[in-house]
Amino acid sequence: MTRRRLPEWFLLLLPAIIVIAAVVLIPLIFSFYSSFTPYKLTRPSTLWKWVGTYNYEKILSDVKFWAAFGRTILFLTIALNLELMLGLGIALLVNKVTWGQRGIRTMLMFPMMFSPILVGFQFKFIFNDNIGLVNNIIQSVGFADVALPWLVDGKLAMFSILFAEIWMSTSVFAILILAGLFAIPRDPLEAAKVDGCTPWQSFRHITLPFLMPFIFIAMTIRSLDVARAYDIVQIMTGGGPARRTELLWTLMSRTGYVDARMGLANAMGYVSILLSILFTIYFFHKLSAARAELGMTG
Repeated sequence: MTRRRLPEWFLLLLPAIIVIAAVVLIPLIFSFYSSFTPYKLTRPSTLWKWVGTYNYEKILSDVKFWAAFGRTILFLTIALNLELMLGLGIALLVNKVTWGQRGIRTMLMFPMMFSPILVGFQFKFIFNDNIGLVNNIIQSVGFADVALPWLVDGKLAMFSILFAEIWMSTSVFAILILAGLFAIPRDPLEAAKVDGCTPWQSFRHITLPFLMPFIFIAMTIRSLDVARAYDIVQIMTGGGPARRTELLWTLMSRTGYVDARMGLANAMGYVSILLSILFTIYFFHKLSAARAELGMTG
């Protein structure tokens, strides 16, 4: 009797399968299970106590969670729209450059190369009350006599975080939109010019519709990143002052690691994942509609 050998393709994939199971699948199953328990890091025995959907029901009535949820949506909306407008403007300007364009495109990628933690420390120093670059400039030119509490005042702190996030990620929109500009066929633009269309009309009716698939791809990528924003917020403000800059993922971190309520934190995580999936589905439908309008398939 001969032993049945495993297929070669399976043996080749086996190391990857083991790594993915150890790094992704097992923690995912564990966190999902623990979201149905009152698991606390300080009381390991609570991991084996089943409470059903109690954590999810608690989230629905948790004012702090919905406040963080509202801030996250507001943060996401402002960041995405400003990054889109700035990225579109930068891409249009770079597309007009006839000399040194490759160097400019390379420079556009620099902010993306920085770690979010490094960006957080960088802007925490820039917006520092006492020695920050922004306050020094403002006081030097006479716009203010006293230092502004950029990271202490709630509204100013949120502005500072948004500024750091937009600085780091606008280049994602700029690069993807620039790729779309390079792919636009020249014939429709030349025909519009011959027909007497103004530059705005050509942009509005030819360039912009062609760019929409690239814009929605960038929107999808960035919405997932912004929805789980943690590094910059944690480094710059830690969710303060008085939780006024606390977003979903900083709230989850505080709940899980500071309050040690890991079961509740994991439940928050799965609610946030569901919201991210909904955003992805929304932008995917928008992308499909934009491609259909251009007659694209696949």
